[in-house]
This record gives sequence, C-alpha cells and structure tokens, in this order.
Amino acid sequence: VQLVESGGGLVQPGGSLRLSCAASGIILSIYDMGWHRQAPGKQRELVAIITSHTKTNYTDSVKGRFTISRDNAENTGYLEMNSLKPEDTAVYYCNARIRWSGGREDVYWGQGTQVTVSS
Repeated sequence: VQLVESGGGLVQPGGSLRLSCAASGIILSIYDMGWHRQAPGKQRELVAIITSHTKTNYTDSVKGRFTISRDNAENTGYLEMNSLKPEDTAVYYCNARIRWSGGREDVYWGQGTQVTVSS
C-alpha cells in the first residue's frame, strides 16, 4: 500500500495550492481519507476529512478556505487550499483509515509534502 502526496511548494500569502494523494494497493473510496499537517514544534493536527460516505469536515481554521475531495476513478484524494496564510505553513500528510467488520483497523500514511506560505 502506498499513499503519495504531491503539490506542495512555496506560495505567497493569499495564494492557492492543490495537494494530491495518489493511492495504490487500496481502493481509496472505501476508506476515510484525511489531510493532516505538522508545523515545526507543533503536534500533527487533522485539517480535513472525507469519509467513505463522502461526508466532509474541516478544522475551524481552514473552513471556507480549504476543500477536500476524492476522485474515485483516479484513486486519488485532493486538498484545494485557497487564501493561504503564513500559519498554514507545515508538512501536509494524507492518510487513509478503515475499520473492518471484524474490528481490525488499518491506517496508512503518506510521506508528506511541504507547504510554505511566505512573501
């Protein structure tokens, strides 16, 4: 199983980026997929999640600016980030989580992609 993030980079405040999370070895649509971020010296936080039923949720600091989505045909998840702020600077990770009917839970993580918001 692999989750590969891409799309990070350096952007000016107010700019936009779209992160991608390409999955292989799993069918991403049956998993809950999340985007997390970790800034230097801070704990990793959940930014956005899209469930297997396509329900979405966001942390308050990104509501109205970030959009999480999934393309089932491409087996890829996305995080569209607009109106970026310096405080959005972090390494962004995608993960996929599923709890099977027998109770076992599988969680997979990508390697992360750096997002830097600076003028």
